[in-house]
Amino acid sequence: MAEVDQVIYMLEPKARNEMNDAEVLAKGDAAVKWCKQASDHAATHGGKSRKYLLIPHDAIAENMTISGLASQHGPG
Repeated sequence: MAEVDQVIYMLEPKARNEMNDAEVLAKGDAAVKWCKQASDHAATHGGKSRKYLLIPHDAIAENMTISGLASQHGPG
């Protein structure tokens, strides 16, 4: 998890060769649904929204920001 001003991100790094694995995608779908439910709940209580990011391991570098990763690997 990573928390920024407006959002709490659920981050999941995976090996690039696992990014299209059926199990990884199914877990990602479940995480997206959980984030939606958590965001809906947070919206009624003044909390932050949640977003899920599936990130290829080789995209993570010391000079990357959470916002940069989200813009590249978040939902369109």
